[in-house]
Amino acid sequence: MNGLLVIDKPQGLTSHTVVQRTRHVCGIKRVGHAGTLDPLATGLLIVAVGTSTRLIEFLVAGAKTYRATFTLGRVTDSQDITGETVAENTTEHVTPYYSADGGKN
Repeated sequence: MNGLLVIDKPQGLTSHTVVQRTRHVCGIKRVGHAGTLDPLATGLLIVAVGTSTRLIEFLVAGAKTYRATFTLGRVTDSQDITGETVAENTTEHVTPYYSADGGKN
């Protein structure tokens, strides 16, 4: 079996776990991924199977786009969404940035 799979990785799984599960399901040892997603992240993970693993170096060389959602002013003891809130700060002083095309960023 050879090819590329585009897997929508759910939150809570590591990229390595996705690769392990793909090995098991496909019954093949030669499986790799094109870029690590943090266990807290969700998104598309490109997984290569068989001789297609040779394509990974070309896939990771290209430009990538990330989109994030975050809360300004919240501080947790772990510095991520899994921690307990230890402080909350006002964000009244934050000014929205408008891009050159008029969109609000």
